[in-house]
Amino acid sequence: MKQIYFDHAATTPLRSEVIEVMHQAMSQHFGNPSSTHQFGRQAKSGLEQARKTIAAQLGAHPAEIIFTSGGTEADNMIIYGAVRDLGVKRVITTAIEHHAVLHPLEDLRDQGLIELLFLSIDDQGHPDLDELNELLGKVPTKTLVSLMHVNNEIGNLLDVARVAKICQDHQALFHSDTVQSIGHFAWNLQEVPIDFLTAAAHKFHGPKGIGFAFIRKKHPIKPLIAGGAQERGFRAGTESVHNILGMEKAFVLSYEKLEQEQRYVLHLKKYFIDQLTSRIPGVQFNGACADLDKSTYTLLNVSLPLTQEQSLMLLFQLDMQGIACSKGSACQSGSSQASHVLTELLSDTSRAANAIRFSLAHTNQVEEIDYAVDQLCALMAQ
Repeated sequence: MKQIYFDHAATTPLRSEVIEVMHQAMSQHFGNPSSTHQFGRQAKSGLEQARKTIAAQLGAHPAEIIFTSGGTEADNMIIYGAVRDLGVKRVITTAIEHHAVLHPLEDLRDQGLIELLFLSIDDQGHPDLDELNELLGKVPTKTLVSLMHVNNEIGNLLDVARVAKICQDHQALFHSDTVQSIGHFAWNLQEVPIDFLTAAAHKFHGPKGIGFAFIRKKHPIKPLIAGGAQERGFRAGTESVHNILGMEKAFVLSYEKLEQEQRYVLHLKKYFIDQLTSRIPGVQFNGACADLDKSTYTLLNVSLPLTQEQSLMLLFQLDMQGIACSKGSACQSGSSQASHVLTELLSDTSRAANAIRFSLAHTNQVEEIDYAVDQLCALMAQ
């Protein structure tokens, strides 16, 4: 049976070079990086070099890169820290952010610690940035704006430069969940005044269980996890050196190959759109994913003209044909509830129920798209 992976927004396979680096780190650099002997110093040296490598590519200072267990921890660290340590009393976001952002914000709101405001979104899922400008201008309350760069379900791109300028003009803090963005788009944090962003290595062909937070030096926050002075006091716990070095290698390769892989994956996405449009009458594209200028090149979210019975069995039947894809965020895959993003975006509940997400990478091929569309057509004909 064929095995075709179209769920790279959930996680990506490790590059072979990353596996080699991690194997070497686990066998040779096993020391605790907080130890002062030669084994610890060797591990610490590799860890700090990884921090410098990542910072240099992003246009950040190494002290602004804090290693975490992934994007969720990084988002939580920043959100709770901004309220607890930086005096934030109001947060502006949208209802279609990742739950790693929404759930801590709802917790803080329910505790009475913040006012939580949700921006309006248009019928494609773009936030109303004029409304953001208006809200920030109304009340001089210390505010955090949290808007993701690439939506993990519908692929919409945020104009981060514009949002950063609006926030800067109103002296608001700007946090962006960039888990679907880092490793796939170029960044220069010297030019774009974002205060906080987050990343997870397994979204750019690195290992799971490792990521980082970018926190500008002018915004010191206390650790979310206490117990030791690791990560310059930002995050207690012995650093996972082999994962950090694996993330560094994946990060470097992602940017070395960025333009080449962007062109190739964009070609695949265009081809996928053409095949779905020509072969499946009534197919609908959710969010802005079919607009190549307003969405990531890596993701398509489509609603198919299915009956309720066909919809319930679709992912299972595709899996039986060797095709891996999803209905939305992998973090919600065990839930019986519909995607909160599509529920918010679409008034047509059947369209939301019939939605499926295909996310692409350089490892995919045109022939795999042909096979997937063939199988979709066959399943819909049953």
